[in-house]
Amino acid sequence: MNLHNHELRILKVLKKKSTPEEIAEKASLPRDTVMRASSWLSTKDLIKVEERLYEEISLGEEGKIYAKKGLPERQVIELAGKDIGEIRGKVGHKEFGIAVGWLKKKNLALIEGGNIKVLGKGKTDDEKLLSVLSKGALTSDELTAELKKGLELLKKRQNVVRVAERKRIILIPTKKGMELGKGKMEESISQLTIKHLMSDKWKNTKFRPYDVNVFVTPSYPAKKHPLQRMIDRVKDIFVEMGFKEISGPLIESAFWNFDALFQPQDHPARDMHDTFYLERSEGVETEGFEKFKGAVKKTHEDGWTTGSRGWQYDWDENVARQTLLRTHTTAVTCRYLSNLKRENLPAKVFCIGKTFRNETIDYKHLPEFYQVEGIVVDEDVNFRHLLGVLNEFYQQMGFKVRFRPAYFPYTEPSVETEIYLKEKGEWIELGGAGIFRPEVVKPLLGFDCPVLAWGLGLDRLVALSLGLNDIRDLYVSDLDWLRRSTV
Repeated sequence: MNLHNHELRILKVLKKKSTPEEIAEKASLPRDTVMRASSWLSTKDLIKVEERLYEEISLGEEGKIYAKKGLPERQVIELAGKDIGEIRGKVGHKEFGIAVGWLKKKNLALIEGGNIKVLGKGKTDDEKLLSVLSKGALTSDELTAELKKGLELLKKRQNVVRVAERKRIILIPTKKGMELGKGKMEESISQLTIKHLMSDKWKNTKFRPYDVNVFVTPSYPAKKHPLQRMIDRVKDIFVEMGFKEISGPLIESAFWNFDALFQPQDHPARDMHDTFYLERSEGVETEGFEKFKGAVKKTHEDGWTTGSRGWQYDWDENVARQTLLRTHTTAVTCRYLSNLKRENLPAKVFCIGKTFRNETIDYKHLPEFYQVEGIVVDEDVNFRHLLGVLNEFYQQMGFKVRFRPAYFPYTEPSVETEIYLKEKGEWIELGGAGIFRPEVVKPLLGFDCPVLAWGLGLDRLVALSLGLNDIRDLYVSDLDWLRRSTV
């Protein structure tokens, strides 16, 4: 068996059970080195490592004072013969009261006719322990029967002794380990250094081979959270596909979150049961509102020049100015669309960010989650291009994907994307996609143009990738799980 030099040195001095500190002194090794080598020897069945609990007894703050001045009853005994008032003044009113009680318990003295009659002056068990502890802490197994009685007495006082549970490590050689320890120790090295090369010492040095079968305690390097790693991966995929990342504010106006998307002002999704509204809107700027409100208002009321009949109601500017926590990142892509010019086309952008909805929390819904949004703006793209982009993205993510017809308020035609989970043998819906309706595009872009759009919930995708059945597990601070996660 190939052993490291440190392992051999430990076996040489480990004749019986010893502590790491004792071995470190005998083998002239640092304690940490002994602990590491002992761990290796244990996996090779050459030693046993046992952990034993014991109590450590030391003086508390009051105990340190008593160790110098003596216990209150001892102070009173030393002053016996003097007037009680004088004794009380020297010892202290509080301490005198304590002393009287203990003198009676220990049967050391009596108070008769205003005088203290001493019955015995010998040191008591608690005083003996106090004297020993003044020189340093003791372990429970170091206490004699006499000192154990003293400990029970001192425990009845406040802050005189401290009893703390400690752990002691014991190294015990196995039969095999003892045999190897008796053998000749031949020095070997595991790493070639410049000193070996310069001195030619390497020619006569034995190199220690590595044992790949020896158990190694897993070491987990620092890493990003699985959700952040997935966000980075999604970003890389879209950037490789030629997309540019954009971002927008978390606090949004109803205008960009709903109205610009041709969502009527009486739509159920705007209700407070689905949306988090802010009580105050001071300081929240609805950028571009004055520029686009006219076209958005007309589109809502009668369709404007989009060929639609609109929603046939009176659009309210005050409702559009309401502030809220954005319910989707589509608001970000709408803002981007409003700043595009025809000469900027084609344009391909994506956004990853937090969104907020007043959801009931369960295994697949959270009120706060990440969404991935993207658009392609080009006069020459069509529905087949949209499916191609989504198919490429999901394939890069490692999923088999299919599309199903769907309905969404601001895209037509629309599809839902589903991925196949081989482990569960089923298809899971992850997001929606489609082509923005003219009622969304024309008021913001100024002209009609195909805009491919999609959005998906990232948290659920990450949970599925990690094999989690409950999306809430992503946000549990389980360090062991976080260290072992590889996705």
